[in-house]
Amino acid sequence: MTIAQEQGTIPQVVPVEIGRPRGGPKEKRTLRTDRWWISPAVTATVLTSFVAYATFAAFQGKDYYVGAKMHRDLISPFYSPCIAESCQRVAGSHPLGIWASFWNFSPALLILIVPLGFRLTCYYYRKAYYRSFWQSPPACGVADGHRSYTGETRFPLILHNVHRYFLYLALLFNVVLTMDAVLAFNFPGQGIGFSVGTLVLCVNAALLWIYSVSCHACRHICGGQINEFSKHKIRYRLWKMITPLNARHMQLAWVSLVFVALSDLYVRLVASGIIHDYKIF
Repeated sequence: MTIAQEQGTIPQVVPVEIGRPRGGPKEKRTLRTDRWWISPAVTATVLTSFVAYATFAAFQGKDYYVGAKMHRDLISPFYSPCIAESCQRVAGSHPLGIWASFWNFSPALLILIVPLGFRLTCYYYRKAYYRSFWQSPPACGVADGHRSYTGETRFPLILHNVHRYFLYLALLFNVVLTMDAVLAFNFPGQGIGFSVGTLVLCVNAALLWIYSVSCHACRHICGGQINEFSKHKIRYRLWKMITPLNARHMQLAWVSLVFVALSDLYVRLVASGIIHDYKIF
């Protein structure tokens, strides 16, 4: 036995097992003296604010498209592709046409299923809301808020296994949003141009692409389950390209989340006539 073990300065290792009690200090929640609670508090605030705004925007069902009357072709990312029946009542329905003819409610309530499902099952966002809302655990070196450990073996957490399928759908949605960004260069009645709205949709599409391909599941698709990269040169190159982005996945997740909400807000303000979409050239 070492001196450290005799003095009791080495923490006891508690194995983590499904259905067994969690480890951690028994008398105090934590021995940390820093402000460890700031990070989960900020995370909870931002996520709650986004959910509140997205819910408000989704149920509006209006002011999500800026069309020919304003010499613009801008659509909110929350409502694209606008393929619901209600889109027929809006000038400038999405060029992909009306697919969900059965849907008579706000188009966003149908469209947001994919992007929200993708983020909800995202590996980083799991960590974010596990710590901020679920308190599992709220921070490193802080006791868990639950008495036992169940992992992701029960409903609804077991649904996280569908993350890679949401990734496939999210990539298709990114293609549509890229189309929207290209269409934003069209100024009906004025020709081709570039405005603040065009810039907003282009940046939004780019951020969503970078966030999506930096995903852990995307990185695994490119380089996972390979024993010898030398036999898979194309996948190796893709893996090498994605790995640096994957290291910044957390930052990309936050930036893209905030910007997609700002993109909807910008289109909404222009469509409602509160602000004017300034033409740069």
